[in-house]
Amino acid sequence: MDPGGQLDMQQLLAAAQQMQEQLLNAQEELADAEVEGTSGGGLVKAIVNGQGELVELTISAAAIDPASAEETAQTVADLVLAAVRDANRAASELQQEMIGPFAAGFGGAPGGGTGMPGLPGFPGMPDLPGLTGPDTGPASGPAGGR
Repeated sequence: MDPGGQLDMQQLLAAAQQMQEQLLNAQEELADAEVEGTSGGGLVKAIVNGQGELVELTISAAAIDPASAEETAQTVADLVLAAVRDANRAASELQQEMIGPFAAGFGGAPGGGTGMPGLPGFPGMPDLPGLTGPDTGPASGPAGGR
């Protein structure tokens, strides 16, 4: 804030631009990241990217019983579903780790923050002074601050 008690718009815009750049970088990292899910003790392996898109599926020959084709087909289908779900769970955790802090910043933070970078409730950007007062707007509390 400037000495007159007004929020410095240049600081606010710079912080917003910095946050946008960090979010874009995190999204690019997610697109390049790959996580693995397995099932059947490793008989089936699914690899998804950080956005949850299946990029590779490997089925071990040991998962196939040639004497029982129908039963094997169902077993393999179940193993594939389990491996893909495991990989998607891992991708979701990675997304939460990388993007979660940004999403939490927009929804208001615990303790009544504004959800804007550098303002109360958004960790990691202490250089921008925050707003003060009992009610900073709709995101200030669990029921919209009112």
